[in-house]
Amino acid sequence: MEIRERRLHYLDEGQDNGKPPVVLLHGNPTWSFLYREIIPKITDHCRVIAPDYLGFGLSDKPAEESFYTLENHTNVIAEFINRLDLRNVYLVLQDWGGPIGFGYALANMKNVAGMVIMNTWAWPEPSLFHASILPWKMLHAPIVGSHFFLRCNALVERGLYLSTGRREKYKSGAVLDGYRLPFPTPESRIGMLAFPRNIPLKPGDLNWTRLARMRRDIRNFPFPCRIIWGEKDQVFPPTNAHLLHKLIPNCSHPRMIREGMHFIQEDAPDEIAEEILMLTGAMSAGV
Repeated sequence: MEIRERRLHYLDEGQDNGKPPVVLLHGNPTWSFLYREIIPKITDHCRVIAPDYLGFGLSDKPAEESFYTLENHTNVIAEFINRLDLRNVYLVLQDWGGPIGFGYALANMKNVAGMVIMNTWAWPEPSLFHASILPWKMLHAPIVGSHFFLRCNALVERGLYLSTGRREKYKSGAVLDGYRLPFPTPESRIGMLAFPRNIPLKPGDLNWTRLARMRRDIRNFPFPCRIIWGEKDQVFPPTNAHLLHKLIPNCSHPRMIREGMHFIQEDAPDEIAEEILMLTGAMSAGV
């Protein structure tokens, strides 16, 4: 799809009439490939749409870091959903998919039927991990951040491997090659660098006010939500799951995946598929 004179790539599976639309939102440094084991498990019951944000996956990659703001990503996804004429959507959120999806829902409350929430956040200070000098504050520095994110491709080469409990999946190199595929050059990785710089470290920083408002307003969600969480995630620890459960009404108690880490899609695809099917009504909650 062409949005803002750029091509946005997406998967659209199981398009039979009457199926509930499920939109899968990824984080950093991933793309729709992250959901490859989940999509086939739910397409009998759902229409499943998995976009790659601009700057990620097979979508176009603007050269200006200033393009990659939380507000821009959220507005592009809103336009994408509107252009596909998706009604009563179910959102599946992880990592940056949380603030992007929450932002969409707050602006389009009547078009959201429910959410599955995984390893994310919705407030200015994501976790103690992000408040530490190493590694996150350091990555805001122009030279250091550019070196690790753009030149070394550190998030793909090491971050993914260290953030899944099923590291044996990477031994053959095939899965890691899938994540490497869209990011062959430093110029293709600018979106990766921009995302951490969108995390505010103090009042007045980019997105501090936006995320503070988000924390307050998600209390108004009228639709059902389900939480499934990688318990060993150090980026967004279980305390985040319990805070989201406390803030959001009509929300299930967090389903903790004991050996799951940050990229829970790699660690628990069966369990995530179950949560989506329970949310959409294709599977009873007792299963």
